[in-house]
Amino acid sequence: MKDRGTPLAAMLGAGLLSVSLTACGTDGALEPGGPDSQIESVLDVAAAFYPLEFALEQIGGERLSITSLTQPGAEPHDVELTPRQVAQLANADLVVYLQHFQPAVDDAVASVATGSSLDVSPAADLTLTAADHGHEHGDEEDREAEGSGAVDPHFWLDPTRYASVADAIRDRLIELDPEGADQYSAAAAAFTQALTELDEEFSSALQQCRHRDLVTGHAAFGYLADRYDLHQVAIAGLTPDDEPTAAQLRNLVAHVRESGVSTVYAETLANPAVTETVAREAGVEVRTLDPLEGLTESSAGDDYFEVMRANLEVLRVGQECS
Repeated sequence: MKDRGTPLAAMLGAGLLSVSLTACGTDGALEPGGPDSQIESVLDVAAAFYPLEFALEQIGGERLSITSLTQPGAEPHDVELTPRQVAQLANADLVVYLQHFQPAVDDAVASVATGSSLDVSPAADLTLTAADHGHEHGDEEDREAEGSGAVDPHFWLDPTRYASVADAIRDRLIELDPEGADQYSAAAAAFTQALTELDEEFSSALQQCRHRDLVTGHAAFGYLADRYDLHQVAIAGLTPDDEPTAAQLRNLVAHVRESGVSTVYAETLANPAVTETVAREAGVEVRTLDPLEGLTESSAGDDYFEVMRANLEVLRVGQECS
């Protein structure tokens, strides 16, 4: 732990979390430990947004004092850091973030935390761009205008990519805290095993579906679609405020009608108005998928695994899977 006065978690306030390093439970989360497992945290760690925070909780447990830079219910794409938060990042033992996802976090890391940061994008293998699943039913000029080179950051919706990121986090924690190597390794193994089981559940449940087109509110589900042989058709772009043009909406409504899909998907943390308009014009239902950029009171579960399994049930119904 760095030599400093007030620890980062205390300065930033919310987000101090403590979990155990015991075996994985049936819901994929780690079970609470007993009194003997209570230890003083060793590292102060800042997580840029919820999926990184959750991975750190599962792998680091009580050895970490974790602060999330994105408050619950906030849209992570648009997060802004206060000057005090930026100043205190210099005191963190580790800042875990995803480069090019949150500009304010990128700037802060470049300014004060280049030597104490972990960019998980190489481990996440970010191979998809807006061109791979954008507004492909718009006019050519519309498609060119939306910035087809933008990289899709939503790796955590593919459990296999998330597991690779977990391994990278484990390795960095061991470098910083070698005495905790056995605990980090055991907890990471339990976490990745739970992700493997989740991946198997998705693969099995989505193997036989009447519809392969996945019409979503914004292009957050590209990695999920790519993993499970679905075809994402996004109403908005890679960020929820990237709204479609009138021509794109007309073409999308026509596509929904012609393809015969029965459901379009709105999202938590995003205004459903445009998605509801498409559904109404096309005569189909609206269901809610959670891109898991953050948890709120309206989330269909208390952690990543619960929400992902809720998403799976929504997809089974909406895609008419057997």
